[in-house]
Amino acid sequence: MGPVLLVLGSCTSLQIGAALAVHLFALGGSTGTTFLRLGLAALVLLLVVRPRVRGWTRGQWRAAAALGLALAGMNLSFYTALSRIDLGTAVTIEFLGPLALAAATSRRARDLLWVGLALAGVGVLGVAGETHGDGLDPVGAGFALLAGAFWAGYIRAGARLGREVPGHGGLAVATAVATLVLAPVGVPGALRALQAPDGLLLALGTAVLASVVPYSLELAALRRLPQRTFGVLLSLEPVVASLAGWALLGQALTLLAALGIVLVVVASAGATWSAGSAARERARTPRPRRDPRDGPEDGPGTTGPGPGTGADAPCPTGQPAPPGG
Repeated sequence: MGPVLLVLGSCTSLQIGAALAVHLFALGGSTGTTFLRLGLAALVLLLVVRPRVRGWTRGQWRAAAALGLALAGMNLSFYTALSRIDLGTAVTIEFLGPLALAAATSRRARDLLWVGLALAGVGVLGVAGETHGDGLDPVGAGFALLAGAFWAGYIRAGARLGREVPGHGGLAVATAVATLVLAPVGVPGALRALQAPDGLLLALGTAVLASVVPYSLELAALRRLPQRTFGVLLSLEPVVASLAGWALLGQALTLLAALGIVLVVVASAGATWSAGSAARERARTPRPRRDPRDGPEDGPGTTGPGPGTGADAPCPTGQPAPPGG
């Protein structure tokens, strides 16, 4: 399978998993669904990765805990939004989080234009509303925005954890932490869902299709695609989500709502392309010769412009999608 098909397959799998989660809401609610998805994903990751945590430092545990909190908040907020607004709309609004992070960590004024375009797209969505109601549910939209904020936090925390813990052991532990954080509110709904005849099957399908499969496909694609191309392809995710909502959930879009989604997709792709161009410009800029007596060029822990923030490659512009919303 070619790398482009790997990315598109990842987006498709992720949104099919989200559509399955909507069916699970009737059994366990958004909290129970979130707990089941993260819990099953954590179980798979722990069994496959088998992280060696015995020698971890406090810093490594703090980094894993921070990512776990971000995962818990992102997933719970996203699924709560899905219980009130359409899948395509929720994913589109959620994209504001990484775009805002890219603008906040950038020194280029043009990046603010991409965020402005995305805000315009979300504004169009608000005016257009949805076909099943009189307008866009403000509570659902608010939770989608909150999910985007947690997504931005996930990018920052994930970058830090990647520096602290090699391999995928940190992600496995962080997913387990997220499951434990949600246990007090998620266990009752999860137990109700598992009592239904198809509850376990829906939960397994959601965890595999929305976590294990997309993450694996994206890692494979990143080995074969330039980071910028990967990010532009991931920017199509709101479109894929809208198609999944239409095909699997009967969520039709008005022309005005479709225009809003297109504006956000263009903004995301533009931010990705702009970040890649800036990185190439920096690479071509000649660097002055330095006197070795001046000491290290970068301070300890420095990793270049916007260390670990996604300034040069914000997710959805160059990192695998989180194993959550």
